[in-house]
Amino acid sequence: MKKVLKIAGYTLGAVVLLLAIGAGYVNFSPLPKYEVVVPDYPQFKPDSTMIAEGKRTFTLVCNNCHMAESGKLEGKFLPEIPEFFGKAWSANITSHPVYGSGRYSNAELANLLRTGIQKDGDFVPFMPQFKHMSDEDIRNIIAYLRSDAPELAPSDVAQPAVQPSFIGKLLCRTIMKPAPYPTSPISVPPAGDAVALGKYLVTAKLDCYGCHSPSFMEIDGDFPEKTPGYLSGGNELQDMEGQPIFSRNLTPDKETGLGNWTEEQFVKAVKTGIRPNGPALRFPMTPFTALTDEEAKAIWAYLQTVPAINHDVNKLEKKP
Repeated sequence: MKKVLKIAGYTLGAVVLLLAIGAGYVNFSPLPKYEVVVPDYPQFKPDSTMIAEGKRTFTLVCNNCHMAESGKLEGKFLPEIPEFFGKAWSANITSHPVYGSGRYSNAELANLLRTGIQKDGDFVPFMPQFKHMSDEDIRNIIAYLRSDAPELAPSDVAQPAVQPSFIGKLLCRTIMKPAPYPTSPISVPPAGDAVALGKYLVTAKLDCYGCHSPSFMEIDGDFPEKTPGYLSGGNELQDMEGQPIFSRNLTPDKETGLGNWTEEQFVKAVKTGIRPNGPALRFPMTPFTALTDEEAKAIWAYLQTVPAINHDVNKLEKKP
């Protein structure tokens, strides 16, 4: 019996030692780098229509993170990232040839937007990967980034690198990884199909499901609608003061979701931040002022097709 216990003790000690070595490796080693495979990206000549639509898309999707107090897209600290992930700053994406997007080719920009891999092989773990966004929308964003818009004027601000916590480093080696670059063309949904447009906006262009599902760690990037608790809210973020805030339930559940809302109320809330009979939307959710009425109504139409999930997010905020 003593021999068995002795062997068990040695085994347990070996396991603990291996875990300690693994934890030390994760904690003290840098984040992994990835091979940069630049896609065969078609040449195009930006025109005013592309630039305008690219700017609108950028305003909807990227400005909230990249727009600094200076009025330039030179990046900033991101207070909404939960503390257990670590600290993160958005990148300088002005046209600066060293510190901004000016150092990227169009193909490298497309690769970054789709996969999250920078041209030096570093992975941006906190940036959405637009692997399902249409080729047209990606092209328009690049056209805008190449424009002479004042917010893109060169800035030599160099933002700090991501400072992940141990948990953040562990996640970057296990769950949070680059997306594969699409191997086939991606088109915008056909005109007149509101539900298809709404699905595209929620899952591909605006990445609504990423925040409005229960956990970043369970997101199904390949098949968004298979994400556990899809659109039922409860994902923990942080407000401007670093206090926890949980995303809302967007499913049509009548008790805890949007089941008692009207289309008009939803459109108003999304575009202005004003909710029916309640407080205004709170950071990090900001009003989507650049969203068209057609797009907001399409999102609403799609949300009506999503299975209702009873998930009371308010209870999460009341936890001690």
